[in-house]
Parts: sequence; structure tokens; C-alpha cells
Amino acid sequence: MNATRLGAPSTWVGRARGWMASMRLALLLPLLLAGCASAPLPVAPAEPVMTAAAAVALDEQLLRLDPQRVSDEDVRQVLARGPTPRIVNLHGGIYPVHLVMDSFAHFLVAMGYPDHKIRHPGDGRNSHSTYESSLQIAGVVAWYYENEGLMPMMVGHSQGGIQLVKVLYLLDGQGTDEVAVWNPLTDRAEPRTEIIDPVTREPRPVVGLQVNYAAVVGSGGAALLLPNQWEMIGRLQAIPDSVKEFTGFALDVDLVAWDLPGMGAGYKPLGNASVRNVRLPADYSHVMVASSAHLARDPAVRDWINAYVPGSKVPPPASDEPLDNLYFAAEVWYELKKHWVLEAQKQVRTRRELQARASPF
Repeated sequence: MNATRLGAPSTWVGRARGWMASMRLALLLPLLLAGCASAPLPVAPAEPVMTAAAAVALDEQLLRLDPQRVSDEDVRQVLARGPTPRIVNLHGGIYPVHLVMDSFAHFLVAMGYPDHKIRHPGDGRNSHSTYESSLQIAGVVAWYYENEGLMPMMVGHSQGGIQLVKVLYLLDGQGTDEVAVWNPLTDRAEPRTEIIDPVTREPRPVVGLQVNYAAVVGSGGAALLLPNQWEMIGRLQAIPDSVKEFTGFALDVDLVAWDLPGMGAGYKPLGNASVRNVRLPADYSHVMVASSAHLARDPAVRDWINAYVPGSKVPPPASDEPLDNLYFAAEVWYELKKHWVLEAQKQVRTRRELQARASPF
């Protein structure tokens, strides 16, 4: 399957450099990221009081947004004030690689995504462990959808990407007939396998839910040799219909995920899912590819990322900050913004339709 290749064409020097960087960073990760750890922030800020007229005006602003052209002003002045879907991040399996997904979460917040829609509402963490039960994560996705009214989006790094695809299979009904709703506040399964759909207001099973957007990076390879991932051998790159749009990122050289130029067919849909494969530059590191908080420090880089669309030929700006992992961050941010708009617009239209049905006039 064809893949979009980002960045400058790889060379053997670049490929070797990427491999060496991965090995060094795997050894030095605790030292490099120790300063990124922080105490959880408050995760449930009070919603601002909005007059009826202001709420109507915000709805109109949301409906006017173009999902494929979302500016920084659109994010901060419109989207962040309206309905926002939860982002469910899944980190890799080697401690303390969860700090890489912390960096990714900090990038999203710096770009304007509400912090409390990324952090776990129970304990404030920024990502789920790959060693959490996939049934539990699938149940959490259902709980978010029922209680927050918007379908979550998902991003998985390394072994966390394998776990993400495993969740998609469960939501598709492959491997189980039922998934229990999992409450993230009590951290327990609820005695039910159905939710009240916030759109139809009717009961529906968890199995059959469809995530709007999911992305994985650096997944597969050696991690599939671990006993907890054996069931995904031969299945990881076949994406079920429980996701509408899926992006599979692979590094041009990734000896951990066993990716080399020309190897592998890439991700493909089992049915109707829209699946896109993206190849990242060879000098990106498997361990650090999702680390992106540094990219939001320079206003010029933030502007470039906000203006980025897949296929863009505009070169990155010069910056005193490192531009490591720029294309991964820009691609994912584009898709998250797009589906944020689409889901917010869907909620506005659903609410108006329900209000029209309830009105006697």
C-alpha cells in the first residue's frame, strides 16, 4: 500500500543516524525526561457561565468553521470554548516512556487543546499504559462517549499503538461479544454492557461504537513477541470498521518496530475505514518520536504547524528550537483539529434537532 513520505529523502547516513539516536535515547531516557514529570493538574475546571445569546453565537461560529483549515484563533477563541472530545493517549511499555506521551500532551495543550480533555479524570495522568486491559480501555471510551456526548479520539505510541488497535477490534466485536462500561472515576467496571447513546437517546451496546480518529506510531515489530501482544500477530495492520479515519505512522528506519524502506505493506482497512500510511524521516527516534512539547515554544513553528495540511510543500521555518518530530506533530495536530471541528459541529446539530423535536411550535 502506498504511503505518504514526509521530510527530506532518507540516506543511509540518515538511517544510521536514526538507529544510533534510538539506541542512545533508549538508554538515556530517564535522564532526558526526568524534568518533564509534574504533579497532576486540576482535571475538571468549572465550565464558564454563558448567556443564551452567547451560546447561540458560539454555535454559529462552530458551524462556520472549515474542518480542513483551522487556525490558531479558531482553536483558542472558538473550539476551546465549545464541546471538545476526549483524547485517549496510550504510551509504550518500557518505563519511563510514558513521559514521551506526557510531552505530546503538553504540546497539544500549548497548541490550545483543553488540558482536562486529555488528562484522565480519575488520577490526572496523560496516557494509558499498554498493560491496562484492552477491555477496560474500550469500556472507558464508551463511558466518555455516553457522559461527555462526544466520541473520543485515540493516539498510540509504540506498544501503545498495538493496544489501540486491539481496542478497535473489541469495539468491532472481534474477540468478544460484550464490553462492559468502565467508569474512569471509580476505576471499576459497571454492571452493564450498554450505554445511552447521546445522539439517539436510545440504549445501545458498547460493541459497535465507532471512533472518529485514531493514530499509531512506531507500532509492531519486537513488541509483538511479548506474550500480551501475541494475539495481534498478523492482525495489527488490518484496521476494522470501528474507526472512521486511521493514520499509521512508520519511521523510515525503525529497528524496534522492524521498519525499513520497502518493507511491509502498511496498514490497510478490513472494510470501510479510511486508512492512511505516513513514513517519517529516518533520523526520527522510535523512543522519542511523540516527544513534541518543544515544538510549541517558538511562535513561528506554532504558526507553521497550525497552517500545515497533508501534502503541504511549505518548508519549516528557521528556529532556535529543535525541530525533532515536527512532521509527526503537524500531521496529528491537523487531524485532531479536523475531527474536533466535525464532532463539535455534530453535537451542535444534534442538540438543535432534539430541541426542535421537543418544541411544541
